[in-house]
Amino acid sequence: MSHIATILLLGSGELGREFVISAKRLGARVIACDSYDNAPAMQLADAREVFSMLDGDALRAAAEKHRPDLIVPEIEAIRTEVLSRLEAEGFTIVPSARAAQLTMNRDAIRDLAAGELGLVTSQYGYAESFAEAREVAQRIGYPLVMKPVMSSSGKGQSKVDDAATLEAAWEYAVANMRGDRARVICEQFIAFDYEITLLTVRHKAKDGDAISFCPPIGHRQERGDYRESWQPAAMSPAALAKAQDMAAKVVMALQGEGRGWGLYGVEFFVKGHEVIFSELSPRPHDTGMVTLASQDLTEFDLHARAILGLPVPAEIAARPAASAVILADRDSDDFAFEGIADALALSPEVDVRIFGKPVTRPYRRMGVALARGGDASAAVELAKQAADSVRIVYSPGSD
Repeated sequence: MSHIATILLLGSGELGREFVISAKRLGARVIACDSYDNAPAMQLADAREVFSMLDGDALRAAAEKHRPDLIVPEIEAIRTEVLSRLEAEGFTIVPSARAAQLTMNRDAIRDLAAGELGLVTSQYGYAESFAEAREVAQRIGYPLVMKPVMSSSGKGQSKVDDAATLEAAWEYAVANMRGDRARVICEQFIAFDYEITLLTVRHKAKDGDAISFCPPIGHRQERGDYRESWQPAAMSPAALAKAQDMAAKVVMALQGEGRGWGLYGVEFFVKGHEVIFSELSPRPHDTGMVTLASQDLTEFDLHARAILGLPVPAEIAARPAASAVILADRDSDDFAFEGIADALALSPEVDVRIFGKPVTRPYRRMGVALARGGDASAAVELAKQAADSVRIVYSPGSD
């Protein structure tokens, strides 16, 4: 009789929700954890725990209570030193405690990529005060991008065109930091042609580990957060080969003492045939929501298969598809959605996913519209039209 895997999911947002669906389809038992109750993934999981992922004692208590086969982080803001100790005691951290530690903060993963691995990155520097930010800006020049070393969904990120707007960018970054590190990264603004996410899967194979790649995903951002994504993104074979080579190098370097299995979202800037490493998430990526429409095995299916040691295809194909986010514009705990029928009536190729978040906030993602098309551009337009059809209706008295 096969063993039923128990998964402790750290972070229970919309990505965690889809992961729970994929994991449970493969027979896993999932305990969803987050800092607030009734988070999206909790609504579908077998059990839940409510605590801050930065509370090391609570994190250890949850691990010892449930004795999971796999501890799966879904967010960056986690007390990673506890994960390292748990891994040393025999718990399996996905993909590894080293990956969680190095990607929790943008400075660590950037230093690994640029320093240890020699990947192509933009010029950058760190600052823990406005005076230090000014010094870094003078060194790398304007325009630049400033963002917290730890945040989520692009919060705290802004483009700085000149010295006059640097202090406002610093204050915005500090106000939107996650965790307990008052530190920002300032990086040279790259006038790139486009940016992509390369979903990279490290998984078990007959003769050791293997790496599979999904077709590249293009995306558009506002305020540092994605608004639309599409797959496959048009990319020259030379540029794609460079991206795949860099992604494989950084993914292999993140194994540490763990197995390293799982799906990674590796972001690149592309200018002509030049490919520049940007960031990495050792888990399903928000831009990868498009795979709910584009791939037979979604990014969540691939993550679940990989971490459970199940077969992952060597070649992963994608049909043209796109995603467009549905955003809230105010704080409210009393709201409803209208226009879902209108969105679905646009085309048989449209789908809508509502995330089930219990409260809204300005710019918070509350759902996503998905669309397939004859090509990626047509899919983007249809997805945007569907997202615009869905309206969040707030109760009187909401801000």
